[in-house]
Amino acid sequence: MNIIKFDILSVLIFLPLISAFLLMFFNKQKNSFYFGFGCFVGVVNFILSIVLIISYNWRVGGYQFQQIFKIFSEIDIKYFVGVDGLAVTMIFLTALLTPICYIVSYKSITERVKEFVIAFLVIESLVIGSFASLDLLFFYIFFEATLIPMFLVIGIWGGENRIYASYKFFIYTLAGSVFFLIGIILLYLYTKTTDIIVLTSICKNYFPINFQVLFFALFFASFAVKVPMFPFHTWLPDAHVQAPTAGSVILAGILIKLGAFGFIRYSLPLFPLASQYFSGLIFTLSLIAIIYGSFVALMQEDMKKMIAYSSVAHMGFVTIGIFSFTHQGIEGAIMQMISHGLISSALFICVGIIYDRVHTKKIKDLGGLASKMPNFAMFAMIFTMGSVGLPGTSGFVGEFLSIIGVFKVNKIVALLAGLGVVLGACYMLWLYKRVWFSEIHNQQIKNIKDVDFCEFFILLGLAIMIIALGIAPSLIMNFFSEQSSQLSSFVLTLPPLQ
Repeated sequence: MNIIKFDILSVLIFLPLISAFLLMFFNKQKNSFYFGFGCFVGVVNFILSIVLIISYNWRVGGYQFQQIFKIFSEIDIKYFVGVDGLAVTMIFLTALLTPICYIVSYKSITERVKEFVIAFLVIESLVIGSFASLDLLFFYIFFEATLIPMFLVIGIWGGENRIYASYKFFIYTLAGSVFFLIGIILLYLYTKTTDIIVLTSICKNYFPINFQVLFFALFFASFAVKVPMFPFHTWLPDAHVQAPTAGSVILAGILIKLGAFGFIRYSLPLFPLASQYFSGLIFTLSLIAIIYGSFVALMQEDMKKMIAYSSVAHMGFVTIGIFSFTHQGIEGAIMQMISHGLISSALFICVGIIYDRVHTKKIKDLGGLASKMPNFAMFAMIFTMGSVGLPGTSGFVGEFLSIIGVFKVNKIVALLAGLGVVLGACYMLWLYKRVWFSEIHNQQIKNIKDVDFCEFFILLGLAIMIIALGIAPSLIMNFFSEQSSQLSSFVLTLPPLQ
């Protein structure tokens, strides 16, 4: 039963945006003021996300906390928000990671701090709006608008090649979204609505097959770039390497999940026959991402680039799980999205902690950190094991369920995906050995200090969540288990597209 009476979704969406607007009027304040302001708003939104997830009745499921505001009287386009089990968990993850971004940036970001905080407030607002939107046009607006502040974060506060990386990120994702917009316009012209609930009911009455193929392809162009799937992934390593730590956290933890979210929320329910038709292609691209991404990660000498390529591989498990159309596969894909959001964010924070102290991300310039930073080494080991998929961590649950789901429909695909797990263990354990347990190659490491209180607190919180979800995954899976089952049943009961 809902325990709240106010429009909590609109507050979650617009509180950061309004706060960003108010912050524009503060000038010549200390950096601590701006970061404190961002943390305060972030924590308030995080508390609201906890209230939302507690209030969501997962036993009933469906879209809850719906709010509708008519924009135009003559056409069916409206501000329409609501959350299902998938959306409520992704909003919680967004609200969790955003204040962490401010804390990890406190020491490293010293210029244009006000603008930096404003950018992340806007990102949080737009991402939550994307997850909550039940109107396709509003989803596109929120979805596409996230490019602008992220473009600025990379381009202003990034590394030496930040301009190149920011433009590559922007052009890739914008190009894909142009096809998405075309698909939305054509879909509206055909159905006269952008309401997801209405569109889903229309599709249940057998949306014409040729239209499904066209619309699926147009939507796929945008979602595949955002995931990113092979061969649309090349913007991601450059963006991660050049982005500041907070930028990598929000990019890996949240933004690339929007593509997978789009597949689950829109592609499968609206175009189920076309989803079946293209599943073989998506299996192929996902397997290439898993195996190719793992081999490329194995050869990297930059820690951030290695973790970036590992993200390409891990998101491959998400897409094969989704397009297995099985209950376990879809459930595992969602779990992998959440788990990867936590683990990849934690790994990028670890790289940021190292870089702030020794000013290098090159693996060859590091070594022996465990002897000087034992607490840090302990947390890094937990996150490494989570990335590998060790039982008892959240990474195991997502990958295992995805592979089990795929195994039911294609044993060869499942076997090849399992190879990615082995390769993941190779590059992550090798990374850990070289950075934390080899000989000290950098004189700066001899005087390096272990994590401070704030860093310890953040790493501890993420480690607890990764282990808790690995031991008791039902804590989060209850919210989307029934939804996964219904979506699987809906797609699998339809006749295959000839």
